[in-house]
Amino acid sequence: MIKKSILLVSITFICGCTTDTVVANEAPKLVMKERIIYTTPQKSLEEKIGSMLMVGFMGTTAPADSQICRDIYKYNLGGVILFDANPINKREPKNIYSKAQLAQLTQELQSCSRDGKLLIAVDQEGGRVQRLKRKYGFNGRFPKAKSIRGISDSRVAQIYEKMGEELSSVGVNYNLAPVVDLAINRQNRVIYKLGRSFGSNPKDVIKYSKIFINAMHQNGVLTSVKHFPGHGSSFGDTHKGFVDVTKLWNGKKELEPYRVLSRDGVLDTVMVAHVFNRRLDPKYPATLSKKTINGLLRKEIGFDGVVITDDLQMGAITHKYGLRKTLKLAINAGNDLLLFGNQLSVKSMVTTRKLVNTVKNLLKNGEVNISTIEKSNNRLERLKAKI
Repeated sequence: MIKKSILLVSITFICGCTTDTVVANEAPKLVMKERIIYTTPQKSLEEKIGSMLMVGFMGTTAPADSQICRDIYKYNLGGVILFDANPINKREPKNIYSKAQLAQLTQELQSCSRDGKLLIAVDQEGGRVQRLKRKYGFNGRFPKAKSIRGISDSRVAQIYEKMGEELSSVGVNYNLAPVVDLAINRQNRVIYKLGRSFGSNPKDVIKYSKIFINAMHQNGVLTSVKHFPGHGSSFGDTHKGFVDVTKLWNGKKELEPYRVLSRDGVLDTVMVAHVFNRRLDPKYPATLSKKTINGLLRKEIGFDGVVITDDLQMGAITHKYGLRKTLKLAINAGNDLLLFGNQLSVKSMVTTRKLVNTVKNLLKNGEVNISTIEKSNNRLERLKAKI
């Protein structure tokens, strides 16, 4: 289960080493007046940057000499994202082809990490979006969100508990779901027409999202609600290019799930979309917008947990911004975990080394502040302490 107990420990750092014994796999933390302060071993600059990265990679195994294993250890990578479809060779799997194989892969990946708390993510919503498919030996028949409303609440809980159990059984600890977008535009190709929304009524979306999140937590799986500040009113697909929701977005309704779920303290992370909304920011899409993330999500709504970007290799970003500009804007906007799936096209694939070196250069030139990096690291440590 998601851990709710608090471990009291004392840590002393001398030359980067601890003198007190720390319980294995527990994040060191101190408790003062019910406020938890997380302390971690001193990280190098590269490790602080790496902690903010979630990357995709090619491979169904991760031996110690593999590139992904070396990157996880060297850069203290925040996480990895797994896919079944292979963008290079469609006849071969990218990361997933069987239960036993996936369980072995995640075990190897965790062995590469320093603390055994690497975030291992998939998109497992149900319906059309589920990476653990029946042809690989998984259930593969979890219903789409749209179908859930016709099922009793107790049955819905059972369905999602089974999903969480299946994810946990193969070492996946982070589900990039549920979708809390509203089904308010019947012409929407990526949400409405795929049945990915729990409905057009925020109350329904909130209710079923809570059931989903609770079921994941019961199985030790973290979640990410998406796609802030709302993708349900859009016409376009941010995978392919620029999407403007300025005239379509219904702020009062579309933000309600985030307000309530944040207020009720059930959120682990929030994924931000690449949608452009002139009413929120006249210059940048949500993922790269300080006004949208640090302003609306953090200050107005009050969410102080981990914010993860949607894949920064989607067309909505890559068609307009280069890698350096993307990283600069994404970090300064308030994102904590930067997602590079290396999945959408061969041309867009990028190495972890290049990502880390680009951010180092931004820091050197004063375009990104180290305090911003450290704040994100603190939020990520708080998140990983739940695992």
